[in-house]
Amino acid sequence: QVTLVESGGGMVQAGGSLRLSCAASERTFTTYIMGWFRLAPGMEREFVAAVSRSGGSTYYADSVKGRFTISRDSGKNTVYLQMNSLKAGDTAVYYCAAKQGIRVPTTGEYDYWGQGTQVTVSS
Repeated sequence: QVTLVESGGGMVQAGGSLRLSCAASERTFTTYIMGWFRLAPGMEREFVAAVSRSGGSTYYADSVKGRFTISRDSGKNTVYLQMNSLKAGDTAVYYCAAKQGIRVPTTGEYDYWGQGTQVTVSS
């Protein structure tokens, strides 16, 4: 069982930056693929980014490519999402997710989910 705790959300003006963090309770953190998803009011859950177990491969939704960066720190059991050039359309609750395996899914095929952190971008 993995517990994921997100932090770093908040309110920012358009064009600003935020860095989200997701701390995992599991000591075998390096066996988990990690992903970020978001859910905006009235919308379906959307894939944002994912990172492989080693951190060597990353995947992004087209809507955030070039603006967001996912990374992981195995020493801290933490995955990050650096969000730059934020837009009003990025407003959502952001969720961290974890999955054991090799293939990195870009859909909701994850086993563990955090509680989410709110990101609000004002225009």
